[in-house]
Amino acid sequence: MLRRNLWKLLLSLAIVGWAVASLLPFKDQPFPDYLKSHATANQAEFARLVDEAVALTKVGSAPSEFVALKRLGKERKIDLAQYFPNERFEAKLHNVERRNDILLNELLKRSKSALKFGLDLYGGMAFTLEVDEKAAKTESLQDRKEKLDKAIEIIGQRINAFGVTEPVIRPVGNNRIEVQLPGINTKDNPEVVDNVKKPARLDFRFVHPTISPRTSDTVPPGYEMMTLDYEGQRGEASTEELYVKRIPEMTGEAIDNAFARPDIYGKPEVILQFTSEGKKRFAAVTRDIAEAGQKAGTVGRLAIVLDGKLYSAPTVKQEIDSDSAQISGSFSEREALNLANVLNNPLDLPLIIKEQYEVSPSLAKDAISSGVKASVIGTVLVAAFMITYYTVGGIVAVLTLGINLLIIVGVMASIGATMTLPGIAGIVLTVGMAVDANILIFERMREELNLGKSLRAAVSAGYDKAFTTIIDAHLTQLAICAVMIGLGSGPIKGFGVTLAIGVFSTMFSVLITGHFFTEWLVDKGIIKKIPMMSFIKSINMDFLKYGRPAFIVSWLIVLIGVGVVFAKGDRIYGIDFAGGDSITVDFKERISSAQIREVAIANKLGEVNPVFVSELGTGHETLRIETAYDKSDETLAALVKAYPNAGLEKIGESSIGPSIGAEIQWNALKALFWSMVIVLAYVALRFEFGFGIGAVVASVHDILMTIGIFVLVGHQFSAPMVAAILCVAGYSINDTIVVFDRIREELKLDPNTRLRDVVNMAIHRVFARSLMTSLTTLLAAASLYIFGTGVLKDLSFTFIVGIITGTFSSIFIASPVFYWWHKGDRKHVEAHADVLPKYEWTGSSKASE
Repeated sequence: MLRRNLWKLLLSLAIVGWAVASLLPFKDQPFPDYLKSHATANQAEFARLVDEAVALTKVGSAPSEFVALKRLGKERKIDLAQYFPNERFEAKLHNVERRNDILLNELLKRSKSALKFGLDLYGGMAFTLEVDEKAAKTESLQDRKEKLDKAIEIIGQRINAFGVTEPVIRPVGNNRIEVQLPGINTKDNPEVVDNVKKPARLDFRFVHPTISPRTSDTVPPGYEMMTLDYEGQRGEASTEELYVKRIPEMTGEAIDNAFARPDIYGKPEVILQFTSEGKKRFAAVTRDIAEAGQKAGTVGRLAIVLDGKLYSAPTVKQEIDSDSAQISGSFSEREALNLANVLNNPLDLPLIIKEQYEVSPSLAKDAISSGVKASVIGTVLVAAFMITYYTVGGIVAVLTLGINLLIIVGVMASIGATMTLPGIAGIVLTVGMAVDANILIFERMREELNLGKSLRAAVSAGYDKAFTTIIDAHLTQLAICAVMIGLGSGPIKGFGVTLAIGVFSTMFSVLITGHFFTEWLVDKGIIKKIPMMSFIKSINMDFLKYGRPAFIVSWLIVLIGVGVVFAKGDRIYGIDFAGGDSITVDFKERISSAQIREVAIANKLGEVNPVFVSELGTGHETLRIETAYDKSDETLAALVKAYPNAGLEKIGESSIGPSIGAEIQWNALKALFWSMVIVLAYVALRFEFGFGIGAVVASVHDILMTIGIFVLVGHQFSAPMVAAILCVAGYSINDTIVVFDRIREELKLDPNTRLRDVVNMAIHRVFARSLMTSLTTLLAAASLYIFGTGVLKDLSFTFIVGIITGTFSSIFIASPVFYWWHKGDRKHVEAHADVLPKYEWTGSSKASE
């Protein structure tokens, strides 16, 4: 057995090892200490240099040791790489200043915790960007608003490519953008603001074919002098001055895509792929340059200018009729990646930095503590239930869940994901849902044991028979993830990425690692039996008999909920969606975020988001309170009354726009629509079209039911709720696929049984599994609701409603719809699809043999 499954053991160990390595270090390390401990050459000399940087920081000559070391290296021309001989640099990178930048940036990154925490748990930095009035004075207010909205979208794409870094980006008034970035500070990242607001204007210009600064000090009319930095043949830093035409021949609008890659010598370059019109224009421009050079008896050159800096000036001997071009220059791999990123997301609006400040955690310590406590309790409850109900099998399930969580967190750390309290809660709920695969297997094993099979045979058959169901359910979820990642943006895309990670991790941990451990324990005789409790006795009822009344009542509730949604209108949206007011308050005595929220609740002021900010340079701390529109004065008055000794005084006020803009909302709706189309197509392909109709109707029912009940009880939509609703959709389709897979199997096993009896028998056989899965997920959700606060209560309430609704719909919505679609006639099913589909997954244990 071990020889046959050795690959499973080795693969499991490799992936678990990689996940652990991805999480190192577990916490931030002081940068000077990290540097001293990792220098491998001339350690004493380097330690003195680091101590000097620390001293400069203490006296205020530098904002951080990181900046101080950069400065010392530049001023004294010290190559810091000499102290780290094991660090490898790109070929021919001989510029000392650039090597120091690359080295220190990488070492700073390594000194930080691999897993990043969000603004709610850890705080971060924030800055406000304002439209440059001088550069934008000719634009109308409408044009400016459109460009401001576009700028918000582009900044989001630049700093949140995977949708998992959890920034806050929103308009302030009609000419500013506020950006909050979690887990970083401007002391160690002074260039972060410039990278975000870089306009990325790309120009292709003529270089004068005959005159240069070397031959003439007089600048030709229509030209300007520009300096090109490049590396010589021996890698030395060199410069060349050229006269470059002021007016470009073509701009970055002709670029369809940009990406970084190494050239034939291993040096980074940026590839520009043209649009169809851009290709034609580039051919014409290079033809003109080549002809001008030939007439002048020399070789023409094309200047590639980005944001006023000359990056490259290649020679052009003939027309270049190509789909792409490349920018080569003396930049590092990281700079090439950043350059490609800004070229793909150019800003049309010139922005200047108005203010910068540090942001404290938006949640109070007690709220964080209660959230973590709720998450731990939820995880422990799920584990305890599984071990109690499935005994030895439950222990294996808990082991696989631990591996599952480790892989999820490891992958998230490796892609730079940010952990927020709602994110942690989502992972806890993933624990509840991930046990579904284990429950499917154990219930299948129970059936086989009841038939009198040996434990070894029951384990093999249990995994084999559950394999198809697990694969179908998870592939359907992956299809939904693909739509969210492809069409979504911001939190929608982030949820798709996170869910996809969870899907792959669950399949691996259950079907590979868990299967290996179970078979090994049984084959070695360590487990001689797997006792299982049975709270739910056999239920012999006609589920379809109650399908019609259940369908009517549930859809009436849905219609009532939808009616309330329309009746309330914009009142269902929180600040994330609707925007609001923001007041800046000075204080003499600090009051906690929890106390502020308690006052807001007591006075029925609606959503209130307090955060303490510290101005860079002065360190002066102020309180910012975000409220719904026209609620800021009332909120401040209530706080002054509750805490008269705090000395609260309003020193500023502004309106803030939504952080979940119209573009993200529209993308969410598109993602949901196409998700349903994908579900219909996949289920129709794997099962049959009637099954697909049932799955879509049930999913739509569950989403609308959850939204309706959520609004009915007075909750408002915030950014985390978008992910919660999408998660409900994923849970719903998972439950439905399990039932449908059993119906398909019963149709194959009982070729002469009526369709009504087949559907009832299939539901009867998966009934225990459905309730067990719901119970474990409810344990996790209920603990978050009981012990959590604020957004955790909203999230867990949504999940509780979604879990109950999803379980109900798989039995009383999806199955009856399938039955009614085929008019209750088995022959109608058989006439439209094979009962045993052509696309049959192979059981995992058979595959291993």
